[in-house]
Amino acid sequence: METIHKIGRRKTAVARVYLSEGKGEITINKKKAADYFTTGPLLYKVNQALELTDNAGQFDLNINVFGGGITGQAEAIRLAISRAMCELDPENRSILKPEGLLMRDPRMVERKKFGQKKARKKFQFSKR
Repeated sequence: METIHKIGRRKTAVARVYLSEGKGEITINKKKAADYFTTGPLLYKVNQALELTDNAGQFDLNINVFGGGITGQAEAIRLAISRAMCELDPENRSILKPEGLLMRDPRMVERKKFGQKKARKKFQFSKR
């Protein structure tokens, strides 16, 4: 089996996942996954697609991720892994799609407008 390469994005985070046969080691930016994401919910997000498709421990994942915060990075990784699972076996699509793991979340930070304090907040109005 050759290496499968997939990309996932969330907000400004971009994750590139390289999936190959192995013992289930997940390396993110040359660190172990448990060292990179220290909290349980973030590790759960990273492993969610592997757990749902019963592929945990069968593949080595080499992941490069940059941009955004740690939550956006974890969700970008989840999308990329989900896409890789679908390429591996098309039947995985019917498992992952109802869970919403194949959908790219389009929500981005709204830009700041001129003449305003933030994107929607205005400067304080003084009547007199």
